[in-house]
Amino acid sequence: MKNTGNTRCATAVLCAAQFVAVLDVTIVAIALPAIGDDLGLAPSALAWVVDAYVLVFGGALLAAARAADLFGRRRVFAIGMGVFGAASLGCALAPSGTVLAGLRAVQGLGAAAIAPSALALLTAAHRGERARARALGLWTAVAAGGGASGWVLGGALVGAIGWRAVFVVNVPVAVGAVAVARRVVAESRDPGAPPRLELTSAGAATAGLALLVLGLTRAAGASPAATALTLGGAAALLLAFRARERRAPHPLLAPGTLRAPGMARASAVAVALTAATTPAMFLSTLLVQRRLGIAPAAAGLMFAVFNVAVVAASLRGGRLATRVGERPAMAAGQFAVAAGALCLALEAGGPDPVPWLLGGFALMGAGLGLASVASTAAGTASAGERGGLAAGVLNASAQMGTALGLAVLVPVAQAAGDGPAYAGAAAIALAGATSCCR
Repeated sequence: MKNTGNTRCATAVLCAAQFVAVLDVTIVAIALPAIGDDLGLAPSALAWVVDAYVLVFGGALLAAARAADLFGRRRVFAIGMGVFGAASLGCALAPSGTVLAGLRAVQGLGAAAIAPSALALLTAAHRGERARARALGLWTAVAAGGGASGWVLGGALVGAIGWRAVFVVNVPVAVGAVAVARRVVAESRDPGAPPRLELTSAGAATAGLALLVLGLTRAAGASPAATALTLGGAAALLLAFRARERRAPHPLLAPGTLRAPGMARASAVAVALTAATTPAMFLSTLLVQRRLGIAPAAAGLMFAVFNVAVVAASLRGGRLATRVGERPAMAAGQFAVAAGALCLALEAGGPDPVPWLLGGFALMGAGLGLASVASTAAGTASAGERGGLAAGVLNASAQMGTALGLAVLVPVAQAAGDGPAYAGAAAIALAGATSCCR
C-alpha cells in the first residue's frame, strides 16, 4: 500500500511540474501586451520574451535528457525545477526587456531539464503497459489543463495585480515540487548509460537545434541572407554533431535510437501535430480578438474548449491506444486534427464563424490528445531504459514542429488569408496520419 501511495504522490508531483511548464506558455502569452506597455517594448523586442524561452528549451533538450539518464532523473528534475523557479522570480523582478528575455532563456534551460526527466520518471514508476498508458493519458491531460488554465489565470492576474504576477505563481510550485520529489519519487537511471556526458556532441546539438529554431521562427521577418546564414549554421553544427557521434566513445545518442521504428514514427507524429495545431491556434487567437472583436477574457474561454478536448481525449486515449494499437490511434488523432483545421478553414469566409471555431477547436483538441498519448507511449517504449533520452527526442521534435509550422503557415495567412493557412495545417496533419497507415 505504501508503494502504491508513493507512486500516486510521485505521479502528482511530476504532473504538477508538467502543468506549470505548460501553464507558463499561455499565461505569459496573454500577458505580453501588458509587458510591452510597461517596459516600452516594440513588437520585435517583445517577441524575444517568447523566442528566448523556445530557443533554449528546444536546443538543450537532448543534452538535458542524456544527463538525466546518466546522472539520475530525479536529480536533474530537482535541478531543473530549482532553475525554473529562480528564473521565474527573476522575471517577476526584471527591470527591462533585455533582462526579462535573458531570464526567460534561463527559464527555458530549467524547462529543458524538467520535461524529459519528469516524463522518464513517470514511465519508470508505472511498469505495466495498462498502468503506463493511464499515466501517460493523465500526463497529457494535465498538460492540456495547464494550457487552458493559463489563458484564464493569466488574464485574471494581469487585470488584478499586473504582469509580474504571472511569473510569481511558478515559485511556490517549484519549491514544493523539489521538496516533495525528494521524499516520494524514486531515483532512476539508464543502466546502460555511458560513464560521462559527451560534451562536444551536447554542445553541437544544443547550438545546432537552437539555431534551427531561430532560423525557422525568424524566417518570415528576417532577410533571406540572414535566414540562409542562420539555417546554414544550424546545418553545419548538426553535421558536426553527427560526425562527432560516429567517432565518440560514448555518443550522446545511442546507435540506432533515431532509426528505431517506434521512435522514428513517434517523432514524426510529434512534428506533424505541433506543426498543424500551433499555427492554427495562433491565427485563431488573432482572428477572434481582432476580426470578431471578442474581449480577451471571453476569448480565453473559447480557447479553453481546445484544451478541455485535449484533456478528455488524453484520459481516454491511453486505453484506446492499448486496445487498438498505437499506430491506429496516432492516425485517428491526426485525422481528427485535419478535420478540425478544415472546420476553421470553412469558418474563415463564413457569416457565423463561432460554431465553426468551437467545432474546430474541439476536433483539433481531441485529435491532439489521442495522438500525443499514443506517440509518447510508442516513443518511450521503443527506447527501453533510455526513457530520458526518448522524452528529449520527442520534446525536441515537438519544438521543431512548432517552429516549422509557424514559419510556413503564418506567411501563407499574411499573403493569401487565414483559409489557405488552415487548409495547410489540415494537409500537414493528413500527411502525418497517412505515414502511420503505411
